[in-house]
Amino acid sequence: MKFSKEFKEAVLHLSEKEKDKLLLRLLKKDKKLVDQLYFELLDDKNVEERRQELEEHVKKQSRSIAKEAKSLNQLKVLTSFLSGDISAHVRTTKDKFGEISLNILMLTTVIKNAEELFEETHPMHAQKFCVYVVARSFKILVLLQKMHEDILLEFEETLPELGKAIASQHVLMKTAINHGLDVNWLIVENNIPEDIAEIQKEVKSMGFLR
Repeated sequence: MKFSKEFKEAVLHLSEKEKDKLLLRLLKKDKKLVDQLYFELLDDKNVEERRQELEEHVKKQSRSIAKEAKSLNQLKVLTSFLSGDISAHVRTTKDKFGEISLNILMLTTVIKNAEELFEETHPMHAQKFCVYVVARSFKILVLLQKMHEDILLEFEETLPELGKAIASQHVLMKTAINHGLDVNWLIVENNIPEDIAEIQKEVKSMGFLR
């Protein structure tokens, strides 16, 4: 939302008491902003500590939902909920590294623990979950491409692990191919295309990744 210059000046000229009241009223309506301010002003844990806590949560929940889900469709829903926890962490802490590492961890763990579901599910009924995995993998690659090359070294083991997990399931691999994702971008070191964001955009424009 854009504000006019006059409006900004009017707000800045409010008394300190009026500004305090206005701020508290606005905070009551914006939980996301409250979480951000709490983290920045009061939280006794830094970004790395909060990320480590969430890593344990993601590992545990990824295994759990993969074992508890009755179908890949249900697994897709449950994975989306878990992804919401990661998004909330990133929104609160601005943890760009964690956005990548936690999503890799979640997808890899879920896929590895859902072998029975893949075996029992007809390919047609696996489509939603598979497209979800491919779309998230594309997003991970786009985020990685924006990072400094030194940071990429931190993912030289976990990124290929995700690629191999995708390749291990025929229906997942077929979905990746059909949606323009080359799994070698994940598996082979320093193999992410420089124009990965444009590739992702083009694939979406063709109606894929949905």
